[in-house]
Amino acid sequence: MTQRVIRIIAIVVIFICCFVMGFCSGFIVERFPDLVTKIQSYRDYTGTAEFLTKVATPYAETEVDQNDLFKPFWEAWNLVLTYYVDQPLDANSLMEGAIRGMLESLGDPHTRYSDPESYQKEVEYMSGEEYEGIGAWVDVTGEFVEISSPMIGSPAEKAGLKPHDLVIAINGEDMTGIDPSDALQKILGPKGTTVTLTIRREGVDPFDVTIAREAIITPMVISKMLEENIAYVQLTQFGDLTVEELRQALDDLIPKNPKGLILDLRNNGGGFVNTCVDVASEFLPEKKKVLTEKDGDGKETDYMTQSYGGRALDIPMVVLGNEGTASASEILIGALQYYERAVFIGVKTYGKGSMQIQPKLSNGGAVSVTIAKWYTPGGELIDGVGIEPDIPVEITDADIENGIDTQLDQAIEYLLKNDKTESL
Repeated sequence: MTQRVIRIIAIVVIFICCFVMGFCSGFIVERFPDLVTKIQSYRDYTGTAEFLTKVATPYAETEVDQNDLFKPFWEAWNLVLTYYVDQPLDANSLMEGAIRGMLESLGDPHTRYSDPESYQKEVEYMSGEEYEGIGAWVDVTGEFVEISSPMIGSPAEKAGLKPHDLVIAINGEDMTGIDPSDALQKILGPKGTTVTLTIRREGVDPFDVTIAREAIITPMVISKMLEENIAYVQLTQFGDLTVEELRQALDDLIPKNPKGLILDLRNNGGGFVNTCVDVASEFLPEKKKVLTEKDGDGKETDYMTQSYGGRALDIPMVVLGNEGTASASEILIGALQYYERAVFIGVKTYGKGSMQIQPKLSNGGAVSVTIAKWYTPGGELIDGVGIEPDIPVEITDADIENGIDTQLDQAIEYLLKNDKTESL
């Protein structure tokens, strides 16, 4: 869910467990390697022979002879298997390395290979299952594993990890020159164990942090009523259960007649684009454009809100976002901002705006392939740019140390200041 994935997001998760991945486009430092925060539009593309045949067709119709083209590859393959000094060799590792090298040659960090174990964990994570790990979305596109965002209440958050932290050593072992996906495996481990990460953070000297791994069930939606009679809803990702959990939350909160609604998308690394559209349909009128997808041939596809009536179409609304807000989260913010449905408070978002499919391969692994870029309803490209807030508010280190959430406080203040409900 190639090893070079966008600086996402996040979006890859390190819910570190005895093993797992992360969009970001996603994900959680868990038992699976980089579950990139991504928008996966076509959930049905799971690696059928029909799909693989279709993607091969354009190449097969060219004048290039595949036998001639791959002759040097097989020559190199045979030379290595025959003459390499340290024998025997693992042919499967060579095969997977060849796939990764091919995808890396595209220069697209979102187009990548997931081995069978990693892919299975990615699927499980997006289904909302329990994982063991430190609880952080990570990015494996650069020189080192990079923290995209710690999860709320996770061991990573409690340890003070922040977006853009680089893991330069693990348990004292220097990660320089180590593939970030391989480094990620060293962070993974079972609950009850600890891992010591050496962190490089801008503006400070490298430092060590020891984190105890835990078993974590990640709710996709967290909701509550704030003391100021304001509804608060946090989306942690756009996964299989997000829409159902969101609707349950709104059914509980809206009848309480809150003065406003705060939708918290901070550190949400993304997820499925169809889930994003369904979420948008709860806040926007029907048949409103949520995003436009543009593929390599220039074909455009518009994604529209659903025709059913949303649960929160009129309530005054603020959406929170930060540098860990990526992929599907940015799509949602872009739509809410364009239609002036919500005021965006926080800092500029991550800037992940491409769409991937992830067909399953015959060996149980999968290849994530970028098939399109997406644009906001206003035609703005988000990839590599991000979305600027309507009201910029940063959270300082001092705020974090003192438990102060200045962005949430600003959102509450804004809604109260603009409250037009009548006092009874």
